[in-house]
Order: sequence, then C-alpha cells, then structure tokens
Amino acid sequence: MNEEIEIILMDYEENLNKQFNHLLDELMLIRVGRANPKLIENIKVDYYGTRTPINQTSNITVQDARMLVVSPWDVSTLKSIRAGIESANLGVSLSDDGKIIRVNFPMLTEERRKEYSKDARKLLEEAKIAMRNSRRECLDKFKEMKKNGEISEDDYNSLEKDVQKQIDNYTNKADNACEKKIVEIMEV
Repeated sequence: MNEEIEIILMDYEENLNKQFNHLLDELMLIRVGRANPKLIENIKVDYYGTRTPINQTSNITVQDARMLVVSPWDVSTLKSIRAGIESANLGVSLSDDGKIIRVNFPMLTEERRKEYSKDARKLLEEAKIAMRNSRRECLDKFKEMKKNGEISEDDYNSLEKDVQKQIDNYTNKADNACEKKIVEIMEV
C-alpha cells in the first residue's frame, strides 16, 4: 500500500476516533440523577474580568450521590461562581455559607429521564452523521486517485470495504455507548 493511502486511512481513523470521543464527552454531560463534577466544571464564570471555567477557579468535589461542593480558591469570587451556575439553568438548587457552594441535584422525574434519553439519541445521530461525512470524504479521495490512475478498480473496492469496516466498528461502539447511557438515565 502506498504512503498516500496509508495517510488517508490514518486521517479517517483519527476523525472517527475524535467523533466517537466527542460523543462520549457529550453523553457524560447528560445528567443521570447523580452528581458529577463534569456537569458544572466547564460553566464559565466572571473571574477577575475574564470568562473562566469553574474548574479553573475552584475545587469541585462530590459530597454524596446528589451533591457537589464548589470550593473557590478565592472566596471573593463566590458570588460570580454562584451566578454562573444559576445562569447555566441546570435545575439544581444552590446554597452557600460564604466559603463554599453546595450544588444539590434533585431526583429526576420520569418525564425528565425520557427527555434526557432523547437528547442522548440525538447526540448519537449527530455523531453518526459526522462519521458518515468522514467516510464520504475518505472515499472521495480514493475515487480521485482511481480517476487519476493511481489505484486500480480492485484496489478501490478493497479500500472501500476497509473504510466501511472501520465505520461499522465505530458506529457499533457509539450505539453501545448510547444504549448504556440510556439505561443509566432510566435507572430509578
């Protein structure tokens, strides 16, 4: 196999991997009734005039299954951190004692669980669309090589099968990750 083909296949695999990992990151952000620092760590707050993620201004710890504790490194930023969490509209209740913020996650209702499941399926479909676009781009490059006589029809068919095998593998992994998340969401 020539070097150009190897590079195209490596880029394709890298794109599929990025899209799969992005899906996993997005699924992680869907709330499942348990407190998870990832749910708030990237909320931007005003930190000395700069919009900064909470995890760069404070320690975020899990106190119990439904409560996070945000401990700002500088107590004077407590109000802006609290305002940032409130503006994120997560459906959580907040309390603070002047030094730390407690973020309490209420139990999810059945309706909310179904809504989150739909969100997970939507994220899955977006990831699959991105993966199919990567496949199309990869195959277009191979078609161009075939058209230019750089590869034969047989080589093209073989490469097409390899490309399809890779996307099948990643879409199966994505389906499994999404189904696992939905089971987690629907758990009472």
